[in-house]
Parts: sequence; C-alpha cells; structure tokens
Amino acid sequence: MAKRLFRRPAPVPFPRSDEKGRPGPLGARAGLIFWVYDWGMPEPSPTSPSLRRDRSVATPAPAVRGTFLLATCQGGAEASLVSRQEAILPEVSKAAWRRGVVTFRLGNFDPPDDFFPDLIYARTVIRSLGQVAGASDPERIASMRTLVTHTEWDTIHVWHRDPRLAAQTDSPVDSLAVRGALLDAYGLPASLPPAARPGDLVLDCVIDAADRWWVGWHRAGTVTSCQPGGMHPNELPSDKASRAWLKLDEAIATFGVDLRPGQRAVELGASPGGACQRLLEAGLTVVGIDPALVDDRVAGHPNFEQWRMRARDVKLKNFRGFDWIVADMNIDPRSTLESIGRIVTAAGVKPAGIIATLKLPDWSRAAELPGWLDQFREWGFAPRARQVSTGGREVCVVALKSRRK
Repeated sequence: MAKRLFRRPAPVPFPRSDEKGRPGPLGARAGLIFWVYDWGMPEPSPTSPSLRRDRSVATPAPAVRGTFLLATCQGGAEASLVSRQEAILPEVSKAAWRRGVVTFRLGNFDPPDDFFPDLIYARTVIRSLGQVAGASDPERIASMRTLVTHTEWDTIHVWHRDPRLAAQTDSPVDSLAVRGALLDAYGLPASLPPAARPGDLVLDCVIDAADRWWVGWHRAGTVTSCQPGGMHPNELPSDKASRAWLKLDEAIATFGVDLRPGQRAVELGASPGGACQRLLEAGLTVVGIDPALVDDRVAGHPNFEQWRMRARDVKLKNFRGFDWIVADMNIDPRSTLESIGRIVTAAGVKPAGIIATLKLPDWSRAAELPGWLDQFREWGFAPRARQVSTGGREVCVVALKSRRK
C-alpha cells in the first residue's frame, strides 16, 4: 500500500475549488491543505461579535463582493505572477501593479469566497474593494467603514505591501497598531490571534504607504490564506544552523508534507545544515552531502551522518533506501535538476518524495519553471511549486512519487 505523505485535509463546511480556485467536483481533493489550530484561547464571551455565531455556519460574505482580485508577492515577482495567471486563469485580466502587489479585473468571473488559485508566486489572493487614504489612522478607518458596508467579520488581517521595503523605512507604519484600531472599530476582541481559522471571513487591510491602504476580504482556507499576507508566522530561532531551517519549516507547513519519524532523508549541498536540522527535529535519519563541514549542532546529532564530497561523486547505489531527496543548492536550477535526476532515475533508488529549491539567477528564468516541473513528471513524480515567503528569488518544489494506475 502506498504511503500517504500529505496530511489529510480537515473537513470544513465550505465549498472547495479546483486548481484554478473554482468550484468543482474534486471537492476537498483539489490539492488544498487545511489545518485546524488550537490557540489555547479562553472560552469566548457569548456576546463576542466574532464568536457568538455557531462556528459550523459560515459568516455570510459581503453583498458587495468587489470586481478586482489583489495578489501580493515578493518584490520583483510581479511579471512572473502575471505570466502564471495568463496560463491558468485567463478569465481575469491584469489591471495594475506596483512592487509587491498585482490587481486583476474579474469581469464576469465571480470566484468562490475561498478563492486561492495556484499562482505559485502569489503569497495571498483577496477580493479588492478599493483604497482609502487620509492623514491619520482614524481618518483612514472612517473612510474604510464607509467603503466597506459589510460589518460582520471573524477576524482582520493587516500587513505591508512589501514587508522588506517597510523594514528599511526609517519610520514604518506599525501594522499591529493599525490592526488593534481596526479590531476596536469593528467590535472584535483585541485578543484575536493574528492567524485566521479555516472558514473564517477575513477583512484585509494592505498598508500601501503611510497614508494609503488597500482594502479587501477573503475566506480563509489554505494554510497560507490563514496567515496575514500569506507570510509564514515563524521566525528563525537563534539555535538554528541557517535560514534553510526556516524555509523548510514553511515548505512543510505550506505543502502539508508528512515527514515521519524513522524515515531517511539525504540532502544535497547540506552545509551549514539548517535543512538537515529541521529534518532531524521531525524524527528522520539524515545524511548530508557537502564538501564543507556542517554546523556542530547538526554534526553532533546521533541520527546525522555527513558524506564530505560532492553529490555527483557519490556512488548511485548509496542513495538506495532514502525516503526523501532534499536539495537547496546555490547553483543554477538546471544543475540542481541534473543532480536530482541522476539520483532518482538510478536503478534501485526509490524515494517517496523530493523537496527542492530552485534558485533564480534573475526573474527572467522563471519562464523556464514549467519545463523544470515537467522533468519531475518525467521522473515519475507529481510536483507542486510555490515561492515561499521566507525564501529569496527562488521557488520551492515538493514532488511526491506518482501512483501507478
């Protein structure tokens, strides 16, 4: 019997959608992963505006749904996002963009509340209701309440259009303070956690500039759509070997990768060892391949072994018995794929899954991604791709061995 390597979606009382985000017969099998969170919150007050309803019944969506979609992305990825939209979602048309955000005109297309098409480069996708401006938060909130006539929301997400740019600003807007003011204005408890729960109706506020916000809404469904701006909520702990730990942590959550204790993983280009560290924490036995030494915190783990050589110098028979092939190498994507292909096509090598990071030397190389994903399919794997929020100019691919019919 084939192993199930993705977590089973948790049942939710809302219509699921196909790979383009549209309702279809695939239902909960459409490839979307749903997680349920236990926030450890106290019993809500029966008068709490967001919790007084029966949680098994969806909060009604706004009657004024909006005629535009708004998708946020890493600064620089806008053209790649639009190219992906043109390939899988021709029903909509590009309207306007600026760094970190693209809007799309819906026309006659009315997607479901939890619409989250597989745009790869989009961190989050919401219905846009427009922009508000003002000299102060109270002025902008007043304009927002005039623009958004719907009043019943489960939670509110607030984030910066371009978080990296905001971090470089001398006096960045305090998104937490803005959210606190909005929660108060809409009668929601200040204790609401930042993340939504699957099924929550979310009011979205995107801080575009010090005096201007984009406003919209969405129904939370996927792991990323539950987070403000689709950003991974975890930060890199101080005891981790490298940022690769955080990128893999986000990939595991985003794709619902089911890493099981006792499985074996090998990482190509392992130094300094952040990804190996995350795999070890999941209970796997790990081999790291790299001529350079890994961090002592990783090297000293009883379930870790390092092969100090280049991956191409390892005898192919030594890759037999591994469940996962992991690669996050600072080389051209074609070279990464060549290294992986040499291994997974070798006799007796039968990994259940691949987790690979494909670095983009420049954004024009994103046009080659469809061909790169085809290579995974040729090897007998079903790939899924996403530009994770904790990474740089790169795309994470998780590919599971395809089941034979």
